[in-house]
Amino acid sequence: MMKKFYLTIIILIITCTAALAQSIDVGFNALGFLDNREYKDFVARSRTYSGTRVGLNFGINIDSLNHFIVGANGIHEFGAVPFFLKVNPVAYYKFESSKWLFNAGEFPRAGLLDNYPRALLNDTLMYYRPNVEGLLARYQTANFMETGWIDWVSRQTATEREQFLFGFEGKYRPSLSGPFYVSHYFLLMHDAGAEVLLPNDHIGDNGGAQVRLGLDFTRKQAVFDSLSVEAGGMVSFQRIRGLTGLNTPKGFVASTYASFGRFAIFDEFYIGQGSQITYGDAFYEKHFYDRLDLIFTPFKANGLKGQFILSIHRTPGYTSNQEAFRVTYDLGRKVIAKFKN
Repeated sequence: MMKKFYLTIIILIITCTAALAQSIDVGFNALGFLDNREYKDFVARSRTYSGTRVGLNFGINIDSLNHFIVGANGIHEFGAVPFFLKVNPVAYYKFESSKWLFNAGEFPRAGLLDNYPRALLNDTLMYYRPNVEGLLARYQTANFMETGWIDWVSRQTATEREQFLFGFEGKYRPSLSGPFYVSHYFLLMHDAGAEVLLPNDHIGDNGGAQVRLGLDFTRKQAVFDSLSVEAGGMVSFQRIRGLTGLNTPKGFVASTYASFGRFAIFDEFYIGQGSQITYGDAFYEKHFYDRLDLIFTPFKANGLKGQFILSIHRTPGYTSNQEAFRVTYDLGRKVIAKFKN
């Protein structure tokens, strides 16, 4: 029933607005994943994530700046019944110029927020929560970028809690010819509770931030296709209003990335006080954590990428492993109809 409803809405919107549009385009993307996690220090999270996610949407282009995109994406986990675990609507307004981007509605996080550190936003969101439901604004120039966003996680009812995420991220490179840059990431989840609060229920706030100094040597040497190093600080925020004060664990983060041909290596290190960030990777609850990713990309074509990733996780007293294969495809946006104004 819900699938028919989404299809009907898409058809009605396209039909009613085609007369106002300059063109209509179509977008298609897909993700296949097999992600086996053998976490010795998190036995409850030691499982295999597997499935496919596909998305189809239509763009109604009013002019070169204003666009409406409608569609849906759905996920199927291998062996699951019913076939689709969940179908998410895609429906948003998009304004895009040379410097500004503004989205309002339900839109994919891929390409917008998927570069957040895993300590703040974990990497299973790409599988199970691919959309942002809210607003996003981005301003960028040749050497500066800043993005602000808000994402509703849960709508308040008599029994369901009101929860939303909001955050900022940015990057500044003083010289386009130099390797130095500075980046920052911030997010906070506000948990306002249900309409009817229970006696022992409390409003909460949870989030974190990172500031990193980086060096990108990609254009300065001929050995690697890409080479960069980053280091900086991390702080998290936890507060249960009326019960605890503001708790702010702090730590040091550093990472290195290098790629050559179809091979790449990524290492991220953390040391400090443990942080419990709701949508962050649980490994950062530890006082010490190191993750080493060995990446091989055997499949690469126009819009297509397939990767094998072997990850080694080290925490005090434990060494865990993770093996993942992911294949992604993005058709881009292809015009299927043009109209004369």
